[in-house]
Amino acid sequence: MTSHPVRVEYLNFGAKPSSLVALLFFIFLESYVSMGVILFLLAESFIFTQWQTVAAQYDQVAWIKADTKAILAIHEHVITNNARLSVTHSDYNTWTLNIRSARREDRGIYMCQVNTDPMKSQSAFLEVVIPPDIISEETSNDMMVPEGGAAKLVCKARGYPKPDIVWKREDGAEIISRAGVSGGKTKIPSAEGETLTLSKVTRGEMGAYLCIASNGVPPSVSKRMMLHVHFHPMVQVPNQLVGAPIGTNVTLICLVEASPKAINYWTRDSDEMIISNSKYTMSEQKTSVYSVQMRLVIMNLQKHDLGGYKCISKNSIGDAEGNIRLYDMELPKHPKKSGDRRPEDPAGESIGDRDHRLNHAHQGSLRETGSTLEPALDADDNSASTTSRENTPPATIGITLIVLHHLFAST
Repeated sequence: MTSHPVRVEYLNFGAKPSSLVALLFFIFLESYVSMGVILFLLAESFIFTQWQTVAAQYDQVAWIKADTKAILAIHEHVITNNARLSVTHSDYNTWTLNIRSARREDRGIYMCQVNTDPMKSQSAFLEVVIPPDIISEETSNDMMVPEGGAAKLVCKARGYPKPDIVWKREDGAEIISRAGVSGGKTKIPSAEGETLTLSKVTRGEMGAYLCIASNGVPPSVSKRMMLHVHFHPMVQVPNQLVGAPIGTNVTLICLVEASPKAINYWTRDSDEMIISNSKYTMSEQKTSVYSVQMRLVIMNLQKHDLGGYKCISKNSIGDAEGNIRLYDMELPKHPKKSGDRRPEDPAGESIGDRDHRLNHAHQGSLRETGSTLEPALDADDNSASTTSRENTPPATIGITLIVLHHLFAST
């Protein structure tokens, strides 16, 4: 008799080895013997597979682990000492071998024998697959390295088939690979292998790295590792000279990079520490894993507020500071319009112009190099400036006409 076995491998219905189910399916051309999987039952506590044999009423059925020659069961009795195996039958000629909570050691060749004359048998290969699992004790945790040093991240995983390991950055940035003596830099979206080696590490490589293990058996698993790159603080001052009018609010800014996290604060030139109150408002805005923006707002600027300010950053590795000088920025004097007959004060400035200049100090401040204040100019300012350039005094025009008349008369 000819049989047609169908081998099915890597079929998984659970996330852990204790809940794996493997499938074997065979079809015999003989009318009275068949073996295959007929039922998958999902219960709260386990998943099991049934193999069925249909035999004549008086035939004996035996189940054998062919690769180890171990007899598993004869008729309704389980011979092997394995509580996960059982044999049942639903009627006089249907026999079922149940394997609960399949394990890796259950893989191998199984044989069903029927004691006909001659004996009939069929073998099947059971493959048990195991989803990947990270081996915590052999895998790296969060790591700290000094800037310019090297970092070696290791990720080990178990499972069957053997899992593949892929490395990626959590923020989606590229991984920087430096290979060879020259240390040429190559940017790659991901890296493969159990070990990820980073050399000449810079602060830009700081962040979370993901180790992802997969073997085609869902689900894939991953572990997050944080790479900390330590370096002493660095302070950048976008504008070291800031001007603002008296009576306005002005903001001073410093950019700080530091790892580990630094203590940041402001002082005057006299090293007197500034604290937040009704006069000063201080804040920090995080711009990356290792950088922050320091802001100092000085309310209602007065003469005694002018001078030098320091932004200082300190961590366990070192410290740094930046210097800013704040000065009084004079408001511009607006030109007097033609025909304006407003009374003037003893200094020669009209009262209206002086009031207009003072109003500008409150309505909108002007910005000079380094100031965060926005300029505020209205339409009257532009029209006044345009009028003063385009209008020509009438006396000048009259003199010009007289000179031209005499020239024509003499010729």
